[in-house]
Amino acid sequence: MLHELLLALLGYTGDLIIHNSNSDDRPFKLASDISFIQPSDRDLIERIITLGFYYRELDRFATESRNLSWIRSAKNESPLDLSSSKNPASVYRRAIANGVVEILSVYRSAVLHIEQKLLAETVPILATVTQGLNKFFVLLPPLYELILEIERDNIRGGQLLNLLHKRCHCGVPELQTCIQRLLWHGHQVMYNQLASWMVYGILQDQHGEFFIRRQEDTDVEHGSSLPDIPEKLARLSTDDTSLTDWHLGFHISLDMLPEYIHMRVAESILFAGKAIRVLRNPSPSFQREDALYHQQMPRGSQKLQGLMGRFSFQKEPLMDAKLMGEELLPQTEADKIEAMLLDLKESSEFHKRSFESAVDSIRAIAASHLWQLVVVRADLNGHLKALKDYFLLAKGDFFQCFLEESRQLMRLPPRQSTAEADLMVPFQLAALKTISEEDKYYPRVSLRMPSFGFTVKSSQVDIPKPKDYADGNSSSALSSASSEMSLDGWDGIALEYSVDWPLELFFTQEVLSKYRRVFQYLLRLKRTQMELEKSWASVMHQDHTDFANRRNDRVNRPVSQQRRQRFRPMWRVREHMAFLIRNLQFYIQVDVIESQWNVLQAHIQDSHDFTELVAFHQEYLSALISQSFLDIGSVSRILDGIMKLCLQFCWKIENQENGSNTSELEHITEEFNKKSNSLYTILRSSRLAGSQRAPFLRRFLLRLNFNSFFEATARGVLNVVRPRPALPALNQQ
Repeated sequence: MLHELLLALLGYTGDLIIHNSNSDDRPFKLASDISFIQPSDRDLIERIITLGFYYRELDRFATESRNLSWIRSAKNESPLDLSSSKNPASVYRRAIANGVVEILSVYRSAVLHIEQKLLAETVPILATVTQGLNKFFVLLPPLYELILEIERDNIRGGQLLNLLHKRCHCGVPELQTCIQRLLWHGHQVMYNQLASWMVYGILQDQHGEFFIRRQEDTDVEHGSSLPDIPEKLARLSTDDTSLTDWHLGFHISLDMLPEYIHMRVAESILFAGKAIRVLRNPSPSFQREDALYHQQMPRGSQKLQGLMGRFSFQKEPLMDAKLMGEELLPQTEADKIEAMLLDLKESSEFHKRSFESAVDSIRAIAASHLWQLVVVRADLNGHLKALKDYFLLAKGDFFQCFLEESRQLMRLPPRQSTAEADLMVPFQLAALKTISEEDKYYPRVSLRMPSFGFTVKSSQVDIPKPKDYADGNSSSALSSASSEMSLDGWDGIALEYSVDWPLELFFTQEVLSKYRRVFQYLLRLKRTQMELEKSWASVMHQDHTDFANRRNDRVNRPVSQQRRQRFRPMWRVREHMAFLIRNLQFYIQVDVIESQWNVLQAHIQDSHDFTELVAFHQEYLSALISQSFLDIGSVSRILDGIMKLCLQFCWKIENQENGSNTSELEHITEEFNKKSNSLYTILRSSRLAGSQRAPFLRRFLLRLNFNSFFEATARGVLNVVRPRPALPALNQQ
């Protein structure tokens, strides 16, 4: 009977102690035909042998979880098939099973010690067994419930860590210590995965249990076909997988993220791993450029040396380009990251503050080296300056020349088949006249019409002969083209900028699209301003010619003077338009772009963190868009309408001949007055007065309303106090 009891405590039943599968309360019980045991002793023995059932189930769980037979079948099955099988492979569950084995070994030792004490006593008593196993009554039942929940809900990975972390909060010290040991085993796996991810940039997660997940894993889970995944990623980058991984390759799996790890910490881990991948896998083309850069630097490129002299760490001697990986992420830094994770791994308990502090330190190391790669080696500031020159029209002479060369072309509607090729001529001519050969960024700029298709590369050297749009065939060209595209089709002119590795980490497609949006707005504004100036010059030239002719034509002199008096108010309207457009252009170029550019430059010099730099650049673009009113639909629509009215007015006033009526010009003038008054009213509203646009917006409004003309006119229009002013009385400034 004694040995039957001891064997039952280790999960083995026999003739006296049997397994009762119909009872959940006492699965192990004494056989019913035993008559020599008192009822009180029977109840005590059946209570004790319940531990044997818990032991057997825990041992079964540990054996199944530690079974490595899935390795042999892994060659024929995918990880997805393995994870969906009846007994899914799980490194986290295996680690917990190792902790369970430790606990069961302590239990077996206790049973062995009880056996020794019973054999040593002359009269064995049941109290010896009860005394030796009493502490396990608070350990094994909760552990059994734990493994039941794990198996029932198929809990794996970060979910398992989260479950154990919740179970640690209990009022039984022995049970708390036990579950903390299980959690420690689970954290060993997590720290190994973190070390692989944040030291080497490798995601070791065969069974999808880590909270950092590859993007294609999500696509598979949602039913996407596998062949579509590479195509989706290849659309971003066809050359560098590191760029694909950076933008689309990895994400945070919320299902596997333990609740005690904050989302901000998980994002830092994700960023650090992606940064390490980039630093350890530089693009081959970048390695060649960097080697050439190192060879040229000793010869004394003052321009590059001046740029890099602003950064203190560039004073160190440059190393051979063959040691690219060592330069981008020195081994000492990798060892430092590994040492931080090792300290966390060796700790007996998980300390949230220590964990977050270590992750923040690792993220700072990765961000600093990524900043060094992008800002210094890849010449980020030079490319930012180039984007400012071309997308924000800082090279005003180039775009002035381009608009002048293309002025006659843009008087005609764009032709669907040759619109971009037609634009290539003035674009290249403007480049030849204004851009020097030392501008290494210009070949990266390309002109395109998004609605038409192909792109006009700025680096093309063969410039076709310009077409004469002013000859006698222009009218026929106009009639044939007008059926294909309206005159406003030229508003779609856009720029593209070719970005190489690793700058694609910084200049994403979203960033470049914001630059294109601002460029299109600024180009239309500059085109409108130029047309207003050209129309004034053209009209004045015609007026001087008419004046000379009138001196020799006494018969038609009164008629000519009357026509001049009739069109003089139109010149005042043109001045109103030019005044508004000129001040708006000055506001955007000086008060907005230049001031925000200076703020960005200060941030670049002060920051040595890549993520901070990305945030500063996003703030820079957001400020450009918001302070240019592109994010306010009502204002942007009014500005679009004003620019269209200005262009129409210029073309109409230049084409007036021999006393033709002015009804169309009066209609344009009326619409312009309405829109300009509405614009002023909206810009001085209380909603905009309290926003980030306020400081420079007040200057803009002061320039517009320096003599209270706009305010008085807008008040009169809104209150309907007076009728619309007559055309000759428009000039009140």
